[in-house]
Amino acid sequence: MRLTILLRDGFTALDIVGGYEVLANVPGIECEFAAADTGLVWADTRRLALPAWRRFDELESTDILYLPGGPGVENGLADEALMATIRRLHAGSTWTVGICNGVEWLGRAGVIEGREVTTNWAARDKVAAYGAKVNTRRFHRDGKLITGAGVSASIDAGLFLAGLIGGEAMARTLQLGIEYYPDPPFGNGTPDGAPAAAQAMVRAFEHDGTRRIGALQVPAAARAALRL
Repeated sequence: MRLTILLRDGFTALDIVGGYEVLANVPGIECEFAAADTGLVWADTRRLALPAWRRFDELESTDILYLPGGPGVENGLADEALMATIRRLHAGSTWTVGICNGVEWLGRAGVIEGREVTTNWAARDKVAAYGAKVNTRRFHRDGKLITGAGVSASIDAGLFLAGLIGGEAMARTLQLGIEYYPDPPFGNGTPDGAPAAAQAMVRAFEHDGTRRIGALQVPAAARAALRL
């Protein structure tokens, strides 16, 4: 099976890397990264990049379409080439995965109207505006559509999909391989139960995402080393 991860400037790394670390290790999976143009695509921190080695217009089909989130999602909503790619690949995919606010891309592409999904807690209203029913789960399946909540939930969604593809025993082995047994130092609460002040701070940070990534620069040392 082919796993196609779509990249656009300003992605959040763990939205991708969590699910990738699981799904790329499923036996028989071949992974590719694609963007509007080949080359490095930078994360929201401007300190990490992933290489796209196929262009959107080179993609005819895939088995697993994977869309990450991040501050760059907002600008991506106006990218008609990206939306056309999502529609084209989703039409023939076996599975379509949306993580965090990357689910907004699925909404803009017309994929989730009337479907039940989950997403980043701060993006629920935006996703619901596309006609989807939004729940608060870490991951959710509606037919071939697999959606994950924010950032670290990419791991949960990835393991769930791995189980659907290769069975529970294999998925449990992958879970062991990445030693995914969460025990966070500040408890296992939910976003909805977080203090109001913390929620407001995160919402403000997310709201400012487009300006923030626009203001950050790739370090000169990185540019020199990569001959950018």
